[in-house]
Amino acid sequence: MNPSLKLALIVLIALEVSFVQVWTVNVVLIVVSLLLMLINRVPWRRLLLLTIVPLFFASALVWSLMIRGDASTHFLIVIFTRMFVYVYMGGWFTLTTKPLRLTRSLEQNAKLPSKFAYGFLAAFNLMPKIQAEVSTVRAAALMRGEVLHVWSPRLYFKVILAAMNWSDQLAAAMVSHGFVEGAPRTHSLTVPLVARDWWLFGGSLVLVQVGLFVGLP
Repeated sequence: MNPSLKLALIVLIALEVSFVQVWTVNVVLIVVSLLLMLINRVPWRRLLLLTIVPLFFASALVWSLMIRGDASTHFLIVIFTRMFVYVYMGGWFTLTTKPLRLTRSLEQNAKLPSKFAYGFLAAFNLMPKIQAEVSTVRAAALMRGEVLHVWSPRLYFKVILAAMNWSDQLAAAMVSHGFVEGAPRTHSLTVPLVARDWWLFGGSLVLVQVGLFVGLP
């Protein structure tokens, strides 16, 4: 499916699931998301992580609601399965969609302004550099006899200053390479948006609507 439509589909389904208490649809969405990840050969370690993390938080949430004693069994099942829906659907999207292809699709198909598309790519590609900068700042602090913990504001303040400098350098590089905001652009690679994508998008939404409003538990 086209990345832009895939993103829109997941967001719309997540919003609907948030306001409708139908646990059977939640279970179906969980199974479908799991099957799609298996078809796309997502590593077992990732699948295990996507299962253990929501299992812990969902169990803790359900347990706390049970202690209060004012939540029905139906509501507890809905809350428990809803968390897995969010995690599994999000995992299916992030683990099967390449950031570069998503950005190209948002720019070409969803008409996202080029500056936002390039900004997204820049932020994604700067993540390794940001991690290296965090390690450098912490190492420099240790040489001075200071320990900067993960929650230390000074650590992130210095990294933010470095990131601001990188953003200025990136903007200058884009201008030097001929980037003009609002000017028409050509693309070396195009992301197609065909009728099949629209059928998958519309069909999936219709099936979810039927499941949510047909009267299932």
